Amino acid sequence: MKKLLLTTFVLFISYLSYSQSFISEIRAFEKQDSVSMPTKGQILLAGSSTFRLWFSAKEDLEGFPIINRGFGGSQMSDLNFYFDRIVAKYDPKMILVYEGDNDLASNESPESVFEDFKIFAEKVKTQLPNTKVGFCSIRPSTARVNILEKQKQANGMIKAYCEANKGFYYVNIQKDFYLKNGELMPDIFVSDKLHMNKKGYDIWAKATRKFLKKRFKS
Repeated sequence: MKKLLLTTFVLFISYLSYSQSFISEIRAFEKQDSVSMPTKGQILLAGSSTFRLWFSAKEDLEGFPIINRGFGGSQMSDLNFYFDRIVAKYDPKMILVYEGDNDLASNESPESVFEDFKIFAEKVKTQLPNTKVGFCSIRPSTARVNILEKQKQANGMIKAYCEANKGFYYVNIQKDFYLKNGELMPDIFVSDKLHMNKKGYDIWAKATRKFLKKRFKS
């Protein structure tokens, strides 16, 4: 019993230390807010570097009120950890979530990603009952072809959850990254073969706008 408690404590401390690695980015967001706090009822982009590096998000989604709070390298559990500081405080009308890619690349299981998403969903239901959530499908990349099957499994579980819960939506963006022959587009990534270039973001933006036009009413 003592050994189990010690192991649990060590794991908790390790996780706490890992989550604190994002603290500089979180504080930067808070500093921005102290200068100009975003109005309530906007669309919040919450997730990892796919959002953080989407520098043209406001232009690409012109006509929709956007707050971008992507923080690079984050996982679903990190978004849960900082929920009060970069999600709940904005009282958004809709949250677009992109997480899961880094989780799976760090050997988390699809089931673990799903469980963390459910924790996030419960936080929204409890603290932001009038907020809608759109989960952007975990996308493929040529750098992480080894986790494509895990991505598919995690996406499938989260999609099923969204279909069964009012106010939650699965945004299937990944399907637009494939050629007609079923191969992943080779020219939508920057040199690291993981993050998207302008062509990749153009595809992402088109799919996102299509979803928002259907689900977001100002």
